[in-house]
Amino acid sequence: MLISVLFFSLMNVLAKLLMDRFPVTEVMFFRSLFALIPVCLAIHFGMGFATTLRTRYPWGHLGRSLIGLSSMAAMFWSFHLLPLGDAISLNFAAPLFLTALSVPLLSEKVGIHRWSAVLVGFVGVLIIVRPSGDVLNLGALIALFGALTNALAMIAIRQLSRTELANTIVFYFTLLTTVLLGLTLPFSWITPAPLDLLMLLATGLCGGCGQLMLTRAYSLAPAALVAPLNYTSLLLAVGFGWLLWGEVPTATMAAGAAVVMASGLYILHRETRRGTTLTKPLPAGEGD
Repeated sequence: MLISVLFFSLMNVLAKLLMDRFPVTEVMFFRSLFALIPVCLAIHFGMGFATTLRTRYPWGHLGRSLIGLSSMAAMFWSFHLLPLGDAISLNFAAPLFLTALSVPLLSEKVGIHRWSAVLVGFVGVLIIVRPSGDVLNLGALIALFGALTNALAMIAIRQLSRTELANTIVFYFTLLTTVLLGLTLPFSWITPAPLDLLMLLATGLCGGCGQLMLTRAYSLAPAALVAPLNYTSLLLAVGFGWLLWGEVPTATMAAGAAVVMASGLYILHRETRRGTTLTKPLPAGEGD
């Protein structure tokens, strides 16, 4: 899980650097295209393509891919508009949205403890965005939309996981997003220089390897053990933001992030006691 966090953190940094020169759709296209390399290697050395690519729910994969594509676009765009630490902090609201949405979409029963954690978590979100001032801007709204679609992606993955292999879901998501994003290239293409192409390649490889590590982590240990390690991505985001862009986190961001993370961890604790693993978080900018 820690290796996964490192890969995704490097992917986020590369995406933020690249979006200073390239449109978000082009960065996302190369992220998906080159992520196919580690994903296909994992399938080849795993159960093989004949078994992995077999699916009974092609439309389910398409719907899940559209949701994941929306989540990735929102989070990558928020990286461009916000300090990296702020964007990652707001993405941690995804388990809060997920718990709330599980009632109407999955017919889950959510008790007073988890509802209380959701409410406290959204107070933390308000602390981060400070809606009484001028910080509730486009970037914050897009980051929260990314967290919402991240939660919807987790619900779609949970439904598909009842019959589909994990690598099947990852492969079709990566393939379909590559095709869909490829259709946008004629409208916004900027030819990358050799160094930019290497950075785009690294973005995709980091995303693909990070997803494989994430999947492997959940296959080796309970969610209650590995999921909290995802929050270490905030430390890396703040560190990279400070080193590369001089972004110094504010006290209110740190306080709000602490409240949101504590709420997410408490929800995970309650679900673990109930024997569910609903809030396994997806990494920021993924939707995988």
